[in-house]
Amino acid sequence: MTVEGQSTTDRRGSETRGRIARHLVGRERELELALAAVGAGRDLVLEGPPGTSKTTMLKAITEEWGIPLFFVEGNADLTAAKLVGHHNPARVLKEDYSADTFVPGPLALAMENGGFLYIEEFNRAPEDTLNTLLTAMADRRIEVPRVGLITAAPTFRVIASMNPFDNVGTTRLSTSVSDRLNRIVVGYQDAEAEAGIVRLRSRLVGRLGDRIVGDAVAVTRATRSHPDVRQGSSVRGAIDCALITDELSALRDLADPDDDRYPETFFDAMVVSLSGRIHLDEAAETTAERVLREIWEDRFVLEPARAEPG
Repeated sequence: MTVEGQSTTDRRGSETRGRIARHLVGRERELELALAAVGAGRDLVLEGPPGTSKTTMLKAITEEWGIPLFFVEGNADLTAAKLVGHHNPARVLKEDYSADTFVPGPLALAMENGGFLYIEEFNRAPEDTLNTLLTAMADRRIEVPRVGLITAAPTFRVIASMNPFDNVGTTRLSTSVSDRLNRIVVGYQDAEAEAGIVRLRSRLVGRLGDRIVGDAVAVTRATRSHPDVRQGSSVRGAIDCALITDELSALRDLADPDDDRYPETFFDAMVVSLSGRIHLDEAAETTAERVLREIWEDRFVLEPARAEPG
């Protein structure tokens, strides 16, 4: 793969990988696999829940390599015309169909410019739209009516991200599409890595900041294992929880993490930041607020009690 005269071999060194890794926390293995796949000229799907650094990783790679990145959101409204491009109706009425009246879509632009076409929520897009990608991935070219053949530049790649199949609104990829994609599963990071992300994004420091970060990560991770929750919050919820707790603490003149008001202040921020991010099981007879209160009690009532001597 060549990018502006630079060969793949030139970019394989640990120095380049290290520069890209500085944008990420705890994603060394996934980054290495992604670099190997796209460096080998292959198309790729990153599969995992929201908030697991899939987009951040791809942005870091393309920025380092100087490759344009074209974003597409996969949903039921994504049509083949929106993906490939369309003829401008006003110009067609005046000039008739021609290559000049064609407005290229993200697929055509990515192919022509040697960019990465990044389709988020890949398995929420209609199957017939995804089938438009088959020729582009297999032959690196597409035929557009009244325009002609569009041939992809060497650095063109199709990169997709998608949630696990059992998430609401997702569908299974057809064999034809999945057979043309390499796959990397990107799961949630461990608690230490997530704390590093929250600390980096929130910039909280000091004793109060350390406690806020630790609590925010702990309760957010707990939403993913609660029996009444179908899908818990990503690390984005922990970041928002930390930031809102910090702001709320300032409004309440709370500067000491041992202040008796801290637990309830944290709970208030927790409800604001997490109640809309957790999705309850359809059979659960509860509310998001009740679930969060249970998680809060486990963190602030039961855990401190267990830690007391005797």
